[in-house]
Amino acid sequence: MKLVVAIVRTEKLNDVLEALFRAEVRGLTITPARGHGGETEQVETYRGTTIKMELSQKVRLEIGVSDHFVEPTVEAIMSAARTGEVGDGKIFVLPVERVYRIRTGERDEAAVTPVA
Repeated sequence: MKLVVAIVRTEKLNDVLEALFRAEVRGLTITPARGHGGETEQVETYRGTTIKMELSQKVRLEIGVSDHFVEPTVEAIMSAARTGEVGDGKIFVLPVERVYRIRTGERDEAAVTPVA
């Protein structure tokens, strides 16, 4: 089992969700995120004061998947989130030691499999 964590542009979220749905990847958590990577710094003026905006608005997706769903999940995110510009985001694939479904007590593979 793996935890796929993706940081993507907010404007690409709907495209990513649609791609994940088509890839039959279900069950995810989405949270707003702020950060920076290779983007150039933005400078804005607010009430006459120049402010260097170092953090960009992003969206963080966390998806627990069985091992055989890792590649389809990553491919779906990469194809939908890519613009070709700096700041498209990152995908991290992390090992998961144990997963429990609270409602039923199922664990591991059974807990990350969508409920029919």
